[in-house]
This record gives sequence, C-alpha cells and structure tokens, in this order.
Amino acid sequence: MKKPKAATKKSGTAGSGDRDLAVLRELLSMLDGSGAAAIKLQRGTTTYEVSKGGQAVPVHGHPATLGGQAVGDAALFPTALPPAGSGPGPVTAVPPAPPSNLLEIKSPMVGTFYRAPEPGAEPYVKVGNRVSAGQTLCIIEAMKIMNEIESEVTGTVREILADDAQPVEFGQVLFRVEPNV
Repeated sequence: MKKPKAATKKSGTAGSGDRDLAVLRELLSMLDGSGAAAIKLQRGTTTYEVSKGGQAVPVHGHPATLGGQAVGDAALFPTALPPAGSGPGPVTAVPPAPPSNLLEIKSPMVGTFYRAPEPGAEPYVKVGNRVSAGQTLCIIEAMKIMNEIESEVTGTVREILADDAQPVEFGQVLFRVEPNV
C-alpha cells in the first residue's frame, strides 16, 4: 500500500497548529487504511486535503511544520481563500456534454478503472466497437475486489473517458455509447 504523500490545508483564517496537526494525522491514518486515493475535509472556511502518491512541495521553500514539529511525509500548504462574493470559486474540469443521442455509462463506485481483464490483454472494448446490453466494458477495482462493469445498452462505443489503471469517482462518466435505433 502506498504511503500518503501530500496533505493540503486551505484556510481563510489561521487555525491552531495543534488542532491542524491532529486533523491531518487523523486524515492520514484514514487514508492509509482505505483504498481511496484522496480524502478532502471541509470545516467552516478551512479545507484539508490528503492524497496518496502526490509530490509535496513546501510553501515559500520552507519544510512543512506545525507548532515547530515536522508533519512527516505530509506537507501543509496554507492558502487564503478568496473573500465570499469576490468572484467564481475554484474551477473543476467537467467533461463536455455529449451529443443528445449518446448515452453515458457512469462508474457505480469509487475505484481503479481497468480496460482489460489483465495487464497486456486486449481491452474489453475500443472506440467504435459494437456492444450488447450486459457485455463487460471494463473492471473497477475497489477494496481489492474486481467488479465487472457491464453495458446497460446495445450500441456503438463512441468515447472512453477514463484512463487505464487510473482512479475513478462514483458517478464519473466512463463511456459514451450511441444506442441502436
């Protein structure tokens, strides 16, 4: 299991160093014991983010410390949030809306997306392939269990929106299929 590598704290007000350290330690412990790639917690105007495998870069060239104590493999990044009403919030990448005739097949769970049954094997489907309802499209690994995701519709795969061996979120669009008419 990968050890958690990056932690982020974004705050509009300075918080207690000991309280921040306790929250980060708890989040690191939760992340280390789960199959998730990241955890985000918001308390009031303070947001804490912890992720696995990220490259931590100290703010202003200083190592991350809280109350004079190093945070270990995690780094704390204080960032002021913009004042309320000062403009749009953070921008999140959203896949473009599909043409009206395409149906979206979404991830039913959080996990790791695999296009093939094993490394080096042919993917279950490619763009342009015809699929039948009930046909396996991919695998999502969640908590060491391989879950086959089946097509809900008969049609042609027009888009594959997830990358092989990458994490996916619940409700994330994986495929767009043009149904038979």
